[in-house]
Amino acid sequence: QSQMNKSIIFILLTLVLISLGWWGNDKYQKLLKNVDYQKSISLIKPLEKYSIENLRSTEIKPVKIKLEEKINSNNIFTSNIFSFEFDPTLKNKNNKKVTGLINLPVKSSLSPVVVLLRGYVDQSIYQTGGGTKRVGEFFAENGYITLAPDFLGYGGSSEESGNIFETRFQTYTTVLTLLKSINQENIPMWDGKNIFIWAHSNGGQVALTTLEITGADYTTVLWAPVTKPFPYSILYYTDESQDEGKFIRKELANFEKNYDVNKYSLTNYLDKINAPIEYHLGTNDDAIPLSWGDEFVSRMKKLEKEVTYYKHPGADHNMNPLWGDVMQKTLEFFATKSKD
Repeated sequence: QSQMNKSIIFILLTLVLISLGWWGNDKYQKLLKNVDYQKSISLIKPLEKYSIENLRSTEIKPVKIKLEEKINSNNIFTSNIFSFEFDPTLKNKNNKKVTGLINLPVKSSLSPVVVLLRGYVDQSIYQTGGGTKRVGEFFAENGYITLAPDFLGYGGSSEESGNIFETRFQTYTTVLTLLKSINQENIPMWDGKNIFIWAHSNGGQVALTTLEITGADYTTVLWAPVTKPFPYSILYYTDESQDEGKFIRKELANFEKNYDVNKYSLTNYLDKINAPIEYHLGTNDDAIPLSWGDEFVSRMKKLEKEVTYYKHPGADHNMNPLWGDVMQKTLEFFATKSKD
């Protein structure tokens, strides 16, 4: 009888241990699956870090701005190539180089800075300063330091990302890093107070997204900016590509499988903008419809944002033939917003 009881107890203990082991193993397997799931999410969604909300909470670190070769000099200003190195993914891992054009007034007094953000230029014909050279020289002649980044894949910059959307999002991290790096150690001639933004066309959407991410009061002038929701802002121009947009639509379909496009659209974060804006649009612009400007300004006004709106009769996408008049208004706007 005693031996039988021992056998029963042994069997029961064995069953308990087996069941505990099964339960533990099941928990362990679930834990592993959860870890694998988390890993798979980070692998599947590497572009999640570029959402506007995530960039708003990401720390941007300043880097060293280097002056390189001088490409122009007169008795009013000098023009140099500048460069800086940073990790465009903001993970502080693999640095890439971005070049650009800097104009420095010859005058001895301290000067405000204008960051110039160009519109689209074909890589095959692009040269450093493309899309901003004329504007930059005008500002320099009037006592402003100007910085115009080439962006990755352009000028002497490192190669851009292999993903067309990451390339787009890294224009934001490029500008964010450049703005953070404007200091008197990097640019001794800077007045230490004033950083302005001038942006044209696609550079306008980069500028607006930057204002949303930073929430800073960088006084900004927009010339014919792209202000429509993402990805419509890209699809609108696909007929200009050789394949009429087939590649972009294919990549976009893949992007939308894993990402919520609303998180990357500047039109959903206009309330985060705290900078005064001057908006210029020509009535003969063949790239930006007047309705875009009207709609954008209307939305900003409803949000009680500070926006000054000019529609220029007969002006094209580059503000010709009224370029001088528009440039003068731009200059005056910056002057009125200058911090003493």
